Amino acid sequence: MRTETGHPPDVIRVHDLTFSYPKAARPAIRGMDFTVGRGEIFGLLGPSGAGKSTTQKLLIGLLRDHGGQATVWGKDPLEWGPDYYQRVGVSFELPNHYHKLTGLENLRFFASLYDGPTADPMELLDSVDLADAAQIRVGAYSKGMQMRLTFARALINEPELLFLDEPTSGLDPVNARKVKDIIVDLKLRGRTVFLTTHDMATADELCDRVAFVVDGRIAALDAPAELKIARSQRRVRVQYRSGGMRETADFELDGLADDPKFHAVLRDCHIETIHSREASLDDVFVEVTGRRLS
Repeated sequence: MRTETGHPPDVIRVHDLTFSYPKAARPAIRGMDFTVGRGEIFGLLGPSGAGKSTTQKLLIGLLRDHGGQATVWGKDPLEWGPDYYQRVGVSFELPNHYHKLTGLENLRFFASLYDGPTADPMELLDSVDLADAAQIRVGAYSKGMQMRLTFARALINEPELLFLDEPTSGLDPVNARKVKDIIVDLKLRGRTVFLTTHDMATADELCDRVAFVVDGRIAALDAPAELKIARSQRRVRVQYRSGGMRETADFELDGLADDPKFHAVLRDCHIETIHSREASLDDVFVEVTGRRLS
């Protein structure tokens, strides 16, 4: 199915979304608008309490009585019924497993809940470096191992849409890399990923687009590169050695090709690094929202 413009229809559409918890002093979500296309990795970034997880829970179908519109494949998640969970996968921030069962038994049990084809549990465990722990009870797993099992479990039904909440939290760099590589591979296979995080580096690396969320509102939404370029200094910083001393010089990016001082440094000095003065995603978040994530 394609739209009149020839593009695949949006998987998720959110318009003027609002939500308040009972007895809360203020709404958790205040008029959010965004879409997520098929095969896109979309990230909600913001501090704790910003409304990221609430938005995700509404889209998963764990909360009801919202205002505005929140649809997945054209219908409110609650209208889909049980069939919805045959098509989506969810990885929560906090592990929740049957601790008396082994890792393999956990995955086999959850696989039995689905009507359609499921992934091979041992292959999933191997993909997150848990094959050697397949026969160990989950109660003996470290937090990082349980996080990886949670991620693997979300993939057991080979979902079309994957909801991830802080997918690399608590993981060492090697295993975080494995999880990121799997997420990228899912995108390449046309799957859609909805990711909530406060980890700017992960969002910058993985997401096609990100939305900055503060106090239940979206403060900015675009591709990470576009957000950074729009707020970057148009300058180049060169680190070089001259007479045995390390020096640093900044040059305006506009007109750089005709800058005689820049050419003199390139010609007469030993260049060590050249970098554009690109803003980080964290810099952009601070500028847009006036907040820091940490």
